[in-house]
Amino acid sequence: MHKILLIDRCHYTRQGFKNWLSQNTAFTISETDNLLLAREKIIQWRPNLVIADFTSFASSLHNIQQLSSIYSACGTSIRLMLLNSMRHEMIEEYCLAQGSRSIYNKTVPLPELYAVIHKQLSARPPFNSDRQFTSPLLTLREERILKLWTDRANNDFIASMMGISTKTVYTYKRNIRMKLGISNRFSLFIEQYQSS
Repeated sequence: MHKILLIDRCHYTRQGFKNWLSQNTAFTISETDNLLLAREKIIQWRPNLVIADFTSFASSLHNIQQLSSIYSACGTSIRLMLLNSMRHEMIEEYCLAQGSRSIYNKTVPLPELYAVIHKQLSARPPFNSDRQFTSPLLTLREERILKLWTDRANNDFIASMMGISTKTVYTYKRNIRMKLGISNRFSLFIEQYQSS
């Protein structure tokens, strides 16, 4: 049984892929529309293949380095296949620099895509316990705080959820902004308010 994780912002794409791939009983499918949770899913669930459309997240990426946590979690034992909905030069350059050679367009015919998926799964190196992780951009705690923050939780709520003081939440938020290259604390929400 092969485990496949789908990372895509589009609900319909994730559900379509999930239904399509689930027709083959050799696949177990999981999916997420959140880059912050994708790393945790990869580490905890240990899929054989990750299929991701990073270009669907292009408008919400504050720094291209945010993708490093996905590459770090995959390490050398989990295949990462990029299935882009559009061309995004900066994302493609970053992914190529990280060693991605499997970059496809979503317009690939399904039989061809199915063959590519099988090729990826058969070419996967065996899992090994001595995986080396490069340092992710955000720590796991920072990722959890960022998730709560983008869900518009206030600092007191975040502090109680994380078991830390409100002052420590401010410190984490400052560090997150610095790491992601966000100029001010409102930048995370500008896009959300403009689309409302």
